[in-house]
Amino acid sequence: MNDHQFLDAYFDRIGYTGPRIPSLDLLNNITLAHVRSIPFENLDILLGKSINISLDSVFEKLIIQKRGGYCFEQNGLLLHVLQKLGFEVIPISARVRLDRPRDFTPPRTHVFLRVEHSGKSWFTDVGVGGVSLTSPIQFVQNTEQKTNHETRRIVYEGNRYFHQVLFPNGWADVCEFTLEEMPEIDRELANWYTSDHPKSHFKDRLIVARAGEDGKRFTLVNREFSERDKNGIANKITISSPKELINIIKEKFNLTFPLDTEFRTPGLQWDL
Repeated sequence: MNDHQFLDAYFDRIGYTGPRIPSLDLLNNITLAHVRSIPFENLDILLGKSINISLDSVFEKLIIQKRGGYCFEQNGLLLHVLQKLGFEVIPISARVRLDRPRDFTPPRTHVFLRVEHSGKSWFTDVGVGGVSLTSPIQFVQNTEQKTNHETRRIVYEGNRYFHQVLFPNGWADVCEFTLEEMPEIDRELANWYTSDHPKSHFKDRLIVARAGEDGKRFTLVNREFSERDKNGIANKITISSPKELINIIKEKFNLTFPLDTEFRTPGLQWDL
């Protein structure tokens, strides 16, 4: 497959039909279309499968099979897309800090993308679950930045940067980073931990997320489905059966599984 065919298939998957000349508008349009079309999910891990992040495997899963994936798949795919379009892109390593106190050190098992364009640095991250970026944000400190969904900012504290999101109850850390590039070998190692280590965050819970229209977010964590509006107000329901779970995954995230599929994780228990 040549680059043109690769990009055609990707753009068909995310529903983008506009210009392909590198620009901030193109980066914004791709970021938004990607997170609306390709859900974040860890479902293969809960089916006992290891995650292969080679480009061929990611393309087959996310584009051909129309599945989703997590950061090393999502941002790995986007890395190649942007490079083939002519953008200068650097994968950056990070620690995810959602719902984690500052005195806890999570593993460095996240990757996002730094894009250089017109003399400025921009970050895009389509692989951080229910807070994936829907617009690129500029690498500037202590400046509130509007996106297609939530407001973001980058702060520098204690010799490290923090990407933060504004929720109704205040600012929350998304991830911390130091601008260190994450080469392919480091992504492979971190992906092994994320996919296969028994203490991986993705072993003990089911997670699916997708950005919607008009600032909405759809998030599924174990049996709790949440639809959050542009103001951050969430409507939540508790799923009562495995069949309802499979139906929610199909209706809200466009992922199809047989009704008898069993996702194996301690976080998913049924009162049957």
